[in-house]
Amino acid sequence: MAKYVPHTQADVKEMLSALGLKSPSQLFDDVPQSIRYPDCGMKEGMSEADAEMKLNALAAKNKVYDTVFMGAGAYKHYIPAAVRNLSARNEFVTAYTPYQAEMSQGILQSIYEYQSLICRLTGMDVSNASHYDGATAAAEACLMFADGKRTKVLISSLVKPDVKRVMATYFEGRGLKLVTIESFAASMNMEKLNEELNEEVLAVYLEQPNFYGTIEDMNTISHLVHSAGAKLIVGVYPISLGLLKKPCEYDADVAVGEAQCLGLPLSFGGAYLGFMATKEQYMRKLPGRIVGETTDHDGKKAYVLTLQAREQHIRREKASSNICSNEAHCALTAGMYLSFMGKEGIKEVAKACVANAHYLQFALAKAGIGVKYKDEFFNEFVTLSKCTAENMLNTLAQNGILGGYKVGTHEILWCATELNTREEMDRCAEICGEVNK
Repeated sequence: MAKYVPHTQADVKEMLSALGLKSPSQLFDDVPQSIRYPDCGMKEGMSEADAEMKLNALAAKNKVYDTVFMGAGAYKHYIPAAVRNLSARNEFVTAYTPYQAEMSQGILQSIYEYQSLICRLTGMDVSNASHYDGATAAAEACLMFADGKRTKVLISSLVKPDVKRVMATYFEGRGLKLVTIESFAASMNMEKLNEELNEEVLAVYLEQPNFYGTIEDMNTISHLVHSAGAKLIVGVYPISLGLLKKPCEYDADVAVGEAQCLGLPLSFGGAYLGFMATKEQYMRKLPGRIVGETTDHDGKKAYVLTLQAREQHIRREKASSNICSNEAHCALTAGMYLSFMGKEGIKEVAKACVANAHYLQFALAKAGIGVKYKDEFFNEFVTLSKCTAENMLNTLAQNGILGGYKVGTHEILWCATELNTREEMDRCAEICGEVNK
């Protein structure tokens, strides 16, 4: 094996000169100083034993909660032991993105099965593989239809904040304008949406359920959007599709979302997995890659990279996306989860989430903390309390409970999944009731 030869000082000097920079550190000027090279107290020349003790001491500072009522885009669901163990096999965790596709039949098969399962889950015709996370998937879905004629993307104010920020970043250099449809209730402002829809609108993006957990009237929204000649892009919570309508049933053009809830642990904020599925007519606009099934020279089943819309492959400068990261292992894990759970398993998890969320809402209301919005919800809802949200959440944390997500001075977004017990929810409500007196 050839040895890796780093850049020489002369190489570095020549590159810096070409860029008009004095030092490599200037390449990172846009990164806030506060998050650059944090001091972890790791001294040079530490022995392995000393370094391990230091790292263990740092790890012990992490706060771990057994009881969690926070969602807001990342969810604590049960991961079956079979999924955890199979996805950890060496042949899976060491596989990389299949550039030499014919030599990677195993990983290609796993991607093909993942795509097939995402299509079954969403009801869409074709799925790619895959994106960094749900936010990048949402942004890239909009770019699929950017043809220079229509330049506006409408987005509901009730989408996840990170999605909105990522979209704004993507659109900045693409000549697209992001227009927010403000809603003062917990669902889409239909009147405002209708006012903003015109021949300039490229697409409309919203989530089902939305950030507040409310179930949107997707049939009406779809009719309004398509009547204006725009595309409907919907961000879906995969578990909710066990009960709610699939995107295909209300004629969504693209379905995207965060697949972390499909067998991936929370893991301190990653790795996540963005999925994207669309109608067959838009297949060639999909970013990323698509794995297809074929037969080899001997007539045996084989898998190939059917479409590769990335700049590293055939599309070059015409590529619809420049995302080059490998999310194959996350996709494989999600595929394992969907395969293991099956249609009925996803449905049962969805039912448990709805039941627990409504029980939690009832328990909090009984303790004197009312729900802010009366709309139908899936497994998240917003409460309004007399005491501050910060005070309530801090008190819960002191009692070993990670409460909801603060969305206002007195408002909290709560979440319940199949892992929350009635004892946990009763205890949470009791503590909140005492704080709220």
